[in-house]
Amino acid sequence: MKSQILKSPGPAENFVLAEVPEPVIKSNELLIKVIAISINPVDAAVRQNKQALMKILKLVKEEDFYILGWDICGTVIKAGSNASFQPGTDVFGMVNFPGQGRAYAEYVAAPADQLAIKPLNISNYEAAGATLAALTAWQALVTYGKINKNDKVLIHAAAGGVGHYAVQIAKHFGAYVIGTASAVNRHFIMDLGADEFIDYNKENFEEKIRDADLVIDSINSRENLRRSIDACRKGGRLISIKYYFDDELKALAAAKKLYTERILVGSNGNDMKNIACLLEDGIMKSHISATFPFNELSEAHKQIETGKTRGKIIVKL
Repeated sequence: MKSQILKSPGPAENFVLAEVPEPVIKSNELLIKVIAISINPVDAAVRQNKQALMKILKLVKEEDFYILGWDICGTVIKAGSNASFQPGTDVFGMVNFPGQGRAYAEYVAAPADQLAIKPLNISNYEAAGATLAALTAWQALVTYGKINKNDKVLIHAAAGGVGHYAVQIAKHFGAYVIGTASAVNRHFIMDLGADEFIDYNKENFEEKIRDADLVIDSINSRENLRRSIDACRKGGRLISIKYYFDDELKALAAAKKLYTERILVGSNGNDMKNIACLLEDGIMKSHISATFPFNELSEAHKQIETGKTRGKIIVKL
């Protein structure tokens, strides 16, 4: 089968289109013929950095080459004896994250309990997009953030992959949602359902918002995380997706009696089923900003590295 392999960590040009053996499934796995995959900032981070690659892929030693990727939408070709989906079923999900999803390939072996059936009313591209990013948003808001109706929720980078799902999920739970982004994304974020918009280039969010019940911080910045502490009400919740809380930040958060968590999204079939329901009911939609053919995977990586992607980047096989 064809696969985009990474010979060594480095620039996007390090990807090589190659023939590799088709995966052999275990009893709990499905063999998926991949239709579309989604590209996330973590894909580029792992590709660039050897330490990140070894950590996220859970490797104990270097290999001759690596197959990256975790987000898929495709069709079940074969099911293991303990797998719950029938051949011919279209499914989507995030495979083995953290770990080796090996999604940059024509066929993927995926644990059945990490996937959900693709709703009939959405495209394969929209389904592929609503995987790692949507799971991150769901787990940040629901699993860790314990979102409640009428919560005031501040979502940073609200136009991005995680952010645009987070706005929609938070509104579904009945929250008052404030999104931060650049001015060009104002209408996009308000159209997603946000109640308020803050242009981070012109306004200090922590001066406008000082009583947030829940803040979702997906910015890789210590200063932004410190300011997010200021934006929380006493006893509020602050979920960081990228930056870790150091001792000083922990002390500042503790002084306000905040619940804090730095999270790493994990594969979870039950969460995927919740996401599938939101998509099926039209409560949540994937915004696809660009699609690339499989042989232009490196270009998709270059786009995600700009840090200015609205919604999701999809690669079609």
